Amino acid sequence: MSIENQYQIWESNEEIRLFREYLKIPSVHPDVNYDECVEFLRRQASSLDLPVEVYEVNPSKPIVIISWQGTDPSATSIILNSHMDVVPVYPERWTYPPFSAHMDAKGRIYARGSQDMKCVGMQFLGAIRAMKRDGVRLKRTLHVTFVPDEETGGTLGMKDFVGTERFRALNCGFAIDEGYASTDGTFRLCNGERTKRRVYFYVSGTPGHGSLLLRDTAGEKARKLIDKLMDFRSGELKKLEDNPELSLGEVTTVNLTMMSGGVQSNVVPPELMICFDIRVAPDIPVEEFEAQLERWCEESGGGIRLDYGDKDPVVAPTKLDDSNPFWAPFRAALDAMDVKVKIQTMPGNTDILFVRALGIPAVGFSPMSNTPVLLHDHDEYLQADVFLRGIEIYRKVIEGIANV
Repeated sequence: MSIENQYQIWESNEEIRLFREYLKIPSVHPDVNYDECVEFLRRQASSLDLPVEVYEVNPSKPIVIISWQGTDPSATSIILNSHMDVVPVYPERWTYPPFSAHMDAKGRIYARGSQDMKCVGMQFLGAIRAMKRDGVRLKRTLHVTFVPDEETGGTLGMKDFVGTERFRALNCGFAIDEGYASTDGTFRLCNGERTKRRVYFYVSGTPGHGSLLLRDTAGEKARKLIDKLMDFRSGELKKLEDNPELSLGEVTTVNLTMMSGGVQSNVVPPELMICFDIRVAPDIPVEEFEAQLERWCEESGGGIRLDYGDKDPVVAPTKLDDSNPFWAPFRAALDAMDVKVKIQTMPGNTDILFVRALGIPAVGFSPMSNTPVLLHDHDEYLQADVFLRGIEIYRKVIEGIANV
């Protein structure tokens, strides 16, 4: 088939057309306006002849719920979750405008959100469309949820939603959320996440004139503390380099992300602030790591106050064994399609953390193989065939787990 003919097939495909339409909605931080997303999703629910509800836990933070009732409404449901928001862009760094959803001759669809994660929400709906078209009925009810503000921690979205009576009424037994792309032919399936700690260190010290050599300044203490954290970081990096079997989610990442303080160039300030983004590996007790941070603060000279902001809960990974009745049919569906998966800890944090914290089994799985990992990057794209293959994979998985 010629490139031109293949392009025409992609361009005329209904699922790709809808995916690109969704990608063109600039639901981008900061100050996201979700109105366009909500109206688009209302139209999708109508086209599928499914009920849709827009629920707000917090003002201007809508949660869209599209439901397909199963033949046994008393059985626990399946939640298929995705988020509507996307991270900021630097348009000058993109080959094509980041909300144009441009598709090139190779079928690469360029847009912010193409991998993270508007693809997943549309693949869920595409899988349902295919099943309804083929007259399939499922035992368990499906709730396809589209939530706000995942990219800023989910605090005003999923985190608050799971504490409501409305969420409890969904009667969720199992949930699927986003994973991430794989650069080879083996898909990534994430059954847990590292524990995120965004640590603000307020370092106090001796203030004075910039011409003096004062002892115990905030700058001295900050330098010592940064060295300790960066030395630890180097050790974790070496673990990854020395063991190719390790994934990023199995080590602790430490990154200096913010620094502030001082009022004038010739004044030694009484306080400096440094912020580290830390993701603690599953095999490290979080309370022990936090105690280590306290010790490093004392060893750096003391007078250092820690602020963790809004701490994420420490959540055990979902078990993928016989104790989880959804795992065997999930795995069987993948095996039937000869889809190879590698079980990993999610290197980032997603909204499914808050669902898993309730004791509900949940996994992160984005069916994108042989795809560069471009979430949050310039020129984020997803190839059309990969997107369409993902719909087929989700369909088989959903049929398996929703009929248990």
